[in-house]
Amino acid sequence: MSRKISYVQAFNEAVRQEMADDETVFCAGEDIGAFGGVFQSYAGLQAEFGEERVVDTPISEQAIIGLGVGAAATGLRPIVDIMFMDFICVAFDQIVNQAAKMKYMFGGSATVPLTITTGGGGGLSAAAQHSQSLEALICHIPGLKVIMPSNPYDMKGLMTACIRENNPTIMVKHKRLLGMQGEVPEEPYMIPLGQAATLREGSDVTVVGWGRMVNEAFDVAKKLAAEGIDVEVIDPRTLQPLDTATIIESVRKTNRVIVVHEAVRFGGLGAEVAAQIQEEAFDHLDAPVGRLAAPFSPVPFSPALEAHYLPSANDIEQAIRDIVARPGA
Repeated sequence: MSRKISYVQAFNEAVRQEMADDETVFCAGEDIGAFGGVFQSYAGLQAEFGEERVVDTPISEQAIIGLGVGAAATGLRPIVDIMFMDFICVAFDQIVNQAAKMKYMFGGSATVPLTITTGGGGGLSAAAQHSQSLEALICHIPGLKVIMPSNPYDMKGLMTACIRENNPTIMVKHKRLLGMQGEVPEEPYMIPLGQAATLREGSDVTVVGWGRMVNEAFDVAKKLAAEGIDVEVIDPRTLQPLDTATIIESVRKTNRVIVVHEAVRFGGLGAEVAAQIQEEAFDHLDAPVGRLAAPFSPVPFSPALEAHYLPSANDIEQAIRDIVARPGA
C-alpha cells in the first residue's frame, strides 16, 4: 500500500537512511541539531545519531563549507546545510574555488563527495536577502552538480543520489514545497543525476520548468487540456548537468517551447536552455523560444508585490495561449 509523506520528510528520510547505512555520512549546519534546522529538514537526526554526526555549527557559512570540503577530501561524506540559498554567497570562495575545483586541480586523485543543502525560492515574504533563486550562478561553475526537486518522490531519490555521488552537489529545497505531500516508497532508492522527467506528454507546446514553477505549469496544462491545448511538461530535476536531450526531443515533437523559472529573466538559466534549443532544434521551431521569469529586481518583501514579482499560473497560461496562437512556420 502506498504512503504519502511531505517534501521535507522525504529529504529527512533520505538523509536518515544513508546515515544508517554508511558511517562516513554526517551532517553539519546552523541549528540542525536539537532544533532540527530552520525548516525541520534534520528533525530527529541528532537524537538518533548523536552530536558527532549531526553537528551544530557557529553562524559562519565559510566555516560550514570549509568543514565540508576538508572532511570530504579526507574520506567522509558530509552533508552541510546553508539555511537560505542567499547565504551561499558568503561561502563562494570555498564553493567555487575549493569544492568545485579540487578534483580537477589534483588530476582526479582528490575525491570530494560533499552535499550542500539549502533553501531557495520565494513566496514566503522573506524579503530580498532570504528569497532568491541563484541557480544560474552555481550552474555556471564547472565541477558542481545542481539539483532542484519539484516533489517528494524526486526529493528522496535525488537526495540519496547526491549523498552517494563522489563529486560536490548542491541540493536546493524549494521553501514553498516543504509541506507538499506525495507518494514515496519507504525503501531507499536513487534517481540518476542529470535525468529529466516528462511529467505530462503533449503535442502543442513544451513547457520546461523547475522547482515550484514546474508544478504550476503542470496544473495549467491540465486546465488547458479541456480546451484542446495539449501541453508537454518537462522537469529537468538536475540543472547541472542538464538533460538537454530530453528537452530537444520534446521540442522536435511540439515545435513550440516556453521556459519558466523564478530567478530573474536576464542571465537566467532559461537563456541557456533557449540557446541550446536553437542550436539543436532551430529548424523544428514554429515560434521563438518563450521565457517567463522574474523582473530584474530584488525580491520584494510585500506579499502583494512578491506575488506580482514571481511568475504565476496565470502568467504561464497566458504565455502558452500566446505561443500556441502564433501561426506555424
